[in-house]
Amino acid sequence: MSELSHALQSLRRFALRYPEAKEDFPWGDRTVKVRGKIFVFLGQGDGTLNLTVKLPQSSDAALGLPFTSPTRYRLGRSGWVSARFPEGREVPLDMFYDWIDESYRAVAPASLVRTLTSGRAASP
Repeated sequence: MSELSHALQSLRRFALRYPEAKEDFPWGDRTVKVRGKIFVFLGQGDGTLNLTVKLPQSSDAALGLPFTSPTRYRLGRSGWVSARFPEGREVPLDMFYDWIDESYRAVAPASLVRTLTSGRAASP
């Protein structure tokens, strides 16, 4: 298994640890949803790991990184950030775990968010 495949599976397992998180494949894309709402898109292709999350607090900082861009289809205006991380570089898993956590908290119903601890909900 390549480094990117390993990272993708690690991010997938992490996202699925959240309350009521479910994997789905709309449009052929791997997503993780909570109560029918997507909080992370995950993919791999063309030598990159692809991650898209909603970052209402940290999108400005995230967009300062060389491998990120506002998400297309006008989602970027709502704080969605897409990362394309290239093969051959160490994947910043801890940062991506934090982004998934922030995205879950932004998308999940308040009743589920209240069940989480103040730190990252799931440990990798």
